[in-house]
This record gives sequence, structure tokens and C-alpha cells, in this order.
Amino acid sequence: MNNQVLISLAAPVDGKFMKLSQVKDPVFSEGLMGQGFAIEPTDGKVVSPVDGTVTLVSETKHAFGIKTPDGADVLVHLGIDTVDLKGEPFTVLIKQGDRVKMGQDVVKMDLKEITDAGKQKTVILAITNSKDILQQLMTKEFDQNITAGSTVAVASIKKLIDKKPQKVGSGKYDQLAADIVENVGGTENINSLIHCITRLRFYLKDDSKANDNAIENLDGVISVAKAGGQYQVVIGQAVTDVYDAVIAQIGPEFTNDNATAEAVKKTTEEANQKNDPWSVIKRGISNFIGVLTASMIPIIGILAGSGILKGILAALTGFKVLSTTSGTYVILNSIGDATFYFLPIILGFTAAKKLGSDPIVLGIVGGIIIYPSIVTLASKASTASTSFLGIPTTLVSYTSSVFPIIVAAWLGKYVEKFLKKVIPLYVRSVFVPILEALILSLVIIIGVGPIITVLSKGLSDGLVSIYSFSPTLSGFVLGGVYQAMVIFGLHWGLIPIVINDIATNGHSYINSILSITMVAQGGAVLAVFLKTKNKKLKEVSLAAAISAFCGVTEPALYGVNLKYKRIFIVASISSAIGGALTGFLKVNNYALSGALIGFPAFITPGVGIGSNFYGYLISHYGTLLISVLLVYLFGFTDKMLAKKSDPMNINLNMA
Repeated sequence: MNNQVLISLAAPVDGKFMKLSQVKDPVFSEGLMGQGFAIEPTDGKVVSPVDGTVTLVSETKHAFGIKTPDGADVLVHLGIDTVDLKGEPFTVLIKQGDRVKMGQDVVKMDLKEITDAGKQKTVILAITNSKDILQQLMTKEFDQNITAGSTVAVASIKKLIDKKPQKVGSGKYDQLAADIVENVGGTENINSLIHCITRLRFYLKDDSKANDNAIENLDGVISVAKAGGQYQVVIGQAVTDVYDAVIAQIGPEFTNDNATAEAVKKTTEEANQKNDPWSVIKRGISNFIGVLTASMIPIIGILAGSGILKGILAALTGFKVLSTTSGTYVILNSIGDATFYFLPIILGFTAAKKLGSDPIVLGIVGGIIIYPSIVTLASKASTASTSFLGIPTTLVSYTSSVFPIIVAAWLGKYVEKFLKKVIPLYVRSVFVPILEALILSLVIIIGVGPIITVLSKGLSDGLVSIYSFSPTLSGFVLGGVYQAMVIFGLHWGLIPIVINDIATNGHSYINSILSITMVAQGGAVLAVFLKTKNKKLKEVSLAAAISAFCGVTEPALYGVNLKYKRIFIVASISSAIGGALTGFLKVNNYALSGALIGFPAFITPGVGIGSNFYGYLISHYGTLLISVLLVYLFGFTDKMLAKKSDPMNINLNMA
């Protein structure tokens, strides 16, 4: 017995003593979480089953973990599927890091509330590192009533050196890590690796190279799952140790700390989320905005720089310093325009990485929808209506668009999964990418395009009708919703109206209101720049503000305002007020330019600086002041930044 230690395990609650195999949950009944026992409780008082240190208290209070001085990891799980109750039936008396004694009160559970919610109240105890440390578990006779705090089992465990548990990096999981890496296809098949609270989440180049059966049969692996473009290896409580061992072998370049934090955060949020209709809608909107901002973040810098360059060019041409036909202008304009023109290609790549689709295929899809011949046909009313294999469709110009390619990236993982099921492995590498590109492109061109055309035309017609009825009301409505229309690509219905107005009448009242929305979004990020103490956010906000004042709002929208949703809402309110003021003053625009850098477009030809230009100054700088003040006072605090980046406490969701 010199190489082993005996640990007494007490009953955590009063009730009927049960075999673990009787538990109505396969994760526990099949011993996937380790050996142990269960109790059908008759009282809600829960005590510590061992002496030790509290290593984990789940955020939803339905489980806690204790490590004994001899290295045994003991998990106590209160009820089955009680994670859905979000902690309501439980009162926790301990916290992580506390030292507890056997028999000490640790939790109070309301058994009636659990059963009324339709959940089972079975209390489960499992030694989660059984495979590594447990030699034998000896229990009292089952199917008898026991008392909380009384000894019901003795565990014989391997004696650790100096009675200290092994530390991460000791090599304990090196072999398991090596076996996992080998069976997922080797380092060369791994794009990156993150983890949540129970799983290693691999992003593989080719899932078909992974040997599911071999991995599932590894000592230390519970199971394998595939979801969201991830190859998930379920480890359990030792996931962090195994993750560290894998990274030590494949290299730190495969890590993504932000993604790991997001995975842990997502697990917690899913356990706590409400499922009523309004909550589902809010969650859907939040997820959509999250994908938009995450997809745009990698290119915010180049977008802001391009916007500033375009603003400078607008000023130079406005003051007749540069001609739009000169070689200098053409080259500089192409540099400023390229990021926006090819935005669907770039977003196809970044959105696919976020949503688990194939980034290369989605980049190609972005290229297809902005292919020059399609853009040319879409730009003319006489050729925009066409057909594909007899299916009538309306072509739309997708240059600079955001929403359609995001839809394609979301669909991509499902299309790819389907194609891999129906196409034989030996021709998969050739036919899956091209067929996926074909299907997704047609979904956008035949499906999304006509929908956007109908919606944008309806919105634009409605807004023009409102302007004819009341310029002030039109300014308020259009100012409030225009930037949201930009997000969904619905603004394209208004652009032809503006162009037609300027071409036929020489001016456009509507473009003056659109100009206001750029100033409001820029004012919002300027307020963030003035208020935040975060250096990185200051840098992004200032660049985004300058870009918006030059007429390009994407860096402001996707880099800051949508990311912290309240800023976008307050900025839109400011924009609505500014739009109403613009409509009331009947500010006119005489060129396809705007924001603060485009002030020459508000000087009336043949008249010069007069009432219209003064109206421009009042409306635009008034909107700027309103936006800065409202966001500074009500729209943003650094607490929002902390909340957004906090990975949150890890929640245990085993059942």
C-alpha cells in the first residue's frame, strides 16, 4: 500500500444511494466524467464530500469542483440539465479558492423548484481524473438511504510525489497531445486551435484526414464532434492541460487567445440565455452584428486610410487643384477605391474564417459577384433585368457591399458539408470548391439581388414621397435609418435617385441628408476618442472619425459604433435630428460629394457662398456637436469596453 493513498468520500446530501450507471445521463452513467456515485436527494442541504480546495464553481451554480490534498479532482453535479435553470434553485456558500472540510455546508438547493421546472434532482459525484489517479473505488451497499456528511465510499488513488498534484507542463499529457495531433492529420493539417471548458476546437484544413475512431479510443478523450467548421475533441475537465500540451508540440503560432476567450464566453452565454421570442430576436441581431464587426475588424485600418485619401482627393478636385482626368488623380483614386470596390472579396475571406466556411471559396464568390461584366450589366436599367437558365433575375452591383457576402459565408459551411456527403472522396478536392462557389454565387445573384432591389426601391420611393410631403420629416426619417440601410445594402435604391437629381437638375436635397449621416457617425467615434482611456480604441476612433468626415463611414460603423451598439443607436438619433434640421433649412447639394470634406459641393453655382452654404454649416456642424455631446454623455463609457473584452467566468456545463 506504499504506492497508494486512501481518500474517504462523504455523501454530499441526504437521500437514496445509487450506482452511477443508474443516472439518466450518458455522460455520467457511462463513466465519461470518471468513476463515482449518485444520490437521489431528500433534502436540499449540500455538504463537501472531501477535504480540499474549491477549484470550480459554475456560474449557473449547478456544479462545483474540489481538489483534495492528494490530487483527486472531485466534481459534484446538482441535478440533470439544471444548467437551464440559470442558478435559481441554488444558493452557493463557497467560492473558487476556498478551503473546505468534509461535511461543511457548501450549497443549498431548492428541490421543489427543480422538480417543478421538470428537471431531475439527482446529485452526482465523479472523480474526474479517475483514469490518471484512481486505482479502486469501494462503496457502501447501494439502494439504501444515507445521511449527508457520512462516509459512503473510499477511493484508493496513486500516491503522488510529495503528495502534490502534477503541474501543467510536467509531461503528463504529452503523449495524449501527440496522439491527438497525429490523428487529426498532423501539424500540416491544422489551421489553428482554441478550446472552451471541455473541448479542444481544431480548425482543420481537411476534416477528412482526421481519424475519428482512433481519437475517440485515446485514453483521456471522451468523444469527437464536428460543428461550426470546428473539429472538436471532448476532453473534460483536463482540457486546459491537454491544450497546453498540444500547443507546446505544434507551436504558439497556432493559438488564438481571443477566439479561445470567445469560445469560453459563448459556452457561458448559451447556458444563461433566455429563449423567449424577443430574446431570440435580440440574440440573432447581436450575432449578426458580431459577425459583421468581426469580419470588418481586420481591414478597418486600410478602410480608414482609403477613406482619408478619397477625402483629400475630393478636396483637391473641389478646389480645381487636380483634374479627374489626370494621371495623378486616376492612380491615387484607384488606390483609395480598391479596398471598397473589392470589399466583397476581402469580406468573403474574413467572414468565412469567422463562420467556419472555406475562406478561399468565399473570396472567389466575392470576385464572381463583382465580375466586371456583371457590374456593367447591373449599372444599366436596360440590361439589369436578365435571366439564368430561364429564371428571371435582377442584377445588382455588389461593389462595396457587405451584407450579401456575409449571407454567403453563413450558408457556405452548410453547402460545403452537404457537398462532401454526396461527392466521392477521390474527386472532392476538384468538384466541392467550384460547386460551392457556383451555388453561393447563384444564391446571391438570383436570390439576394432581387430581394435587395425590391426592398431598396420600396424604401427609396417611400422616402422620396415623404420628402415631397415634408422635407423636415423626410430628413428625420432618412437621417435616422440611412446608415442602417448601408449595412444591409438597401441604400442602393437611393443612389440612382441622387445621381439622377444632380445629372438632370444640377442639385440634390436628398444627398444633403445622406451627407449628414456621415457626420453623425464620425461625431460618434470622435466622442469615443475624446472619452476613452484605451490607447488602441483612441487610435481606431480618431482614424475612423477622419474617414467619416471624408465621406467614408465603414471604419466608424464596423470598427466602433456597431461593436458597441449603444453608440450606433445614439449616433442614428443624432443623425435623425441633423437630418430634420437639414430638411427644414432645405440645404441643397450640387455634386456627388458630402460630409465635412465635401463642403465645396454646397456652394451654389453662380451665386457662391450664400444662404445654402450657411445652411450647410449650421446643419452639419450642428449635427457634429449633437452627436459628440450625446455619445460622450450617454452613448459610451470605458465600462462598455471592459464588458466587451472580458472573457467572463468559466461556466461548467457537463450535463
